[in-house]
Amino acid sequence: MASLNSLIFSVLMSLTGLFALNQAAAQSNLLAQAEVTRTDPIIVEGQLSMDINFDLHLNATMIQGAGRGVPLYFTVELEIVSPRWWWFDKTIITTTLTRRLTYNTLTKQWWVASGDLSILVDSLASGLKMLSVVRAWPIAPTDRFEPNTRHEGRVRLRLDTAHLVRSLQLDAMNRGVWSLSSIWAPFDFSISRSEEKKP
Repeated sequence: MASLNSLIFSVLMSLTGLFALNQAAAQSNLLAQAEVTRTDPIIVEGQLSMDINFDLHLNATMIQGAGRGVPLYFTVELEIVSPRWWWFDKTIITTTLTRRLTYNTLTKQWWVASGDLSILVDSLASGLKMLSVVRAWPIAPTDRFEPNTRHEGRVRLRLDTAHLVRSLQLDAMNRGVWSLSSIWAPFDFSISRSEEKKP
């Protein structure tokens, strides 16, 4: 009888341990989140640009991977359409902005890169803070848009898992621990004829 009780106790403890691990993994995943907190279309000298803010948090797996030198690519996706009541909306602009967060394990330095431009930051937190802000992102000349017409847009931020190494891509598909994407955030704007004609 004592042996049976001991076996039952061991099984219960194992189940409790597995439950705790699953809960920890779930909590780790919940910490990975992105949210668009500001969208501001700006028209200057015949050019539409965007200022965007995000609230960005990584989970424990992402932080650990980044600290081991895994580069993380964050892509901002933007779409602009012109509503048409008689047919599908007309897509005018589809564009992306990709930036990379990397940690050099030899020099112990964090870098944020966009295209050929790389900026040294003093910590992971500083890098995420920089990635949470987009300023004066050039979208298109204003002559691409019909003047005095309301245009609708949407924007989101996601961790681009296509740039992860193959093993982590499989991990992302199987467990979702590398999944990070904000929901699409809407915005709208219109361009007056006077703004369109500015040089």
